[in-house]
Amino acid sequence: MRLRTLTALAGALALSLVTGCANGGSAGSSANTVTYWLWDANQLPAYQACAKGFEKENPGLKVKITQLGWSDYWTKLTAGFIAGTQPDVFTDHIQNFGQFADLKVLEPLDDLGIEDSDYQPGLGANWIGQDGHRYGAPKDWDTVALFYNEKMAKDAGLTAEQLDNLAWNPKDGGTFEKAVAHLTIDRNGRRGDEPGFDKNNVKVYGLASNGGGFGDGQTQWSNFAASAGWSYLDKPRWGTKYQYDSKTFQSVVQWYFGLAKKGYMPPLSDYNVQSNQANTQVAAGKAAAAFDGAWMISTYAGFKGLDIKTALTPVGPTGKRATMMNGLADSITKAARNKEGARKWVAYLASDECQTVVGRYGVVFPATPAGTRAAVAAYDKKGIDVSAFTEPVADKKRFRTFSYPIASYSADMTALMAPAMEDIYGNGKPVSSLDQTNDQINLVLGQ
Repeated sequence: MRLRTLTALAGALALSLVTGCANGGSAGSSANTVTYWLWDANQLPAYQACAKGFEKENPGLKVKITQLGWSDYWTKLTAGFIAGTQPDVFTDHIQNFGQFADLKVLEPLDDLGIEDSDYQPGLGANWIGQDGHRYGAPKDWDTVALFYNEKMAKDAGLTAEQLDNLAWNPKDGGTFEKAVAHLTIDRNGRRGDEPGFDKNNVKVYGLASNGGGFGDGQTQWSNFAASAGWSYLDKPRWGTKYQYDSKTFQSVVQWYFGLAKKGYMPPLSDYNVQSNQANTQVAAGKAAAAFDGAWMISTYAGFKGLDIKTALTPVGPTGKRATMMNGLADSITKAARNKEGARKWVAYLASDECQTVVGRYGVVFPATPAGTRAAVAAYDKKGIDVSAFTEPVADKKRFRTFSYPIASYSADMTALMAPAMEDIYGNGKPVSSLDQTNDQINLVLGQ
């Protein structure tokens, strides 16, 4: 979900904690104040509303909320763990959970009465560490769907029903690749499936690029790999071996990045993590469709002059559709100054009372079913159909939902997989090169 910036600082954090440099308490915290950090500016008003409700129920306690941009957030949080200036409570991401849990910078939350059954399936269990303790209170969730420009689809003769019923395979791409090819238009007006199509001079790509996908491929290749029957690790949580050397996985990657070679998806050189992500390409009319997460619903809905619709992820060789189902959580820092207040705040954040309030803002799907229902109603009120995101959660017969890979040394995995995937996507390196990368990751994991 979103960008990656923690890797370089993980080593510094580990070194500082081992040498005992991280001490002190949460800066700006006191006996009657709980400090809370989050990164999403769109969610800030919702959590400010929750803070008011919490303070009303807990006279004498105040919540001080700090919102930071994604990159600054992880940089300052990691530096805070080292310097002792971390907040009492922070919004945690599953990609960083393994690293934080291993480094013992999180406070166990076993006494908060959090039950997995109170939340959407799988969200609660994801925040249990290898030691059996809970370190995160479920906050929200997201899935991935296909956003598409309705006018471009209509001009290509593709209906909403057709786009909602695409299928793919790694041999010829199936109806999904046919649709992407037909949505692609070169600078002479020829479509990707027409004679004379110039793949080196494309005006509109059928599918936007979100980069190489690091080691999780959340909004890139993950739905294809999972619908082909592949899994990141040898077990769902805290696995001991990654499986990037799988022939199934490598066939998916070869086919997926092959879309760029055919001219249906932008080359890696066109992608920029800051200024030219998939949503930017769609907004500029340079791409007809893009796989993206539920956290981007409001962004796509806000594109002026464009009517953006959503479709389900395509059916894969297993006969099922697939999507990553990621979920954030609220965690308490081990060195929190106001732990008693922090526990009360996290319990409140995880409750129906707060999550229903958040849901009514229509910017995210809260983790509790009641919060989710409130969000769906809020989106519906805005005229936004979110069924492409909610159906996978409700229908396990037709959909496979899976989590971000949960394992130790996740930052190291990302550091190795990021350049490996970019070499395949951008430099044409063979997918078999992932065998060596996989061995390197598993060597680290086996430490």
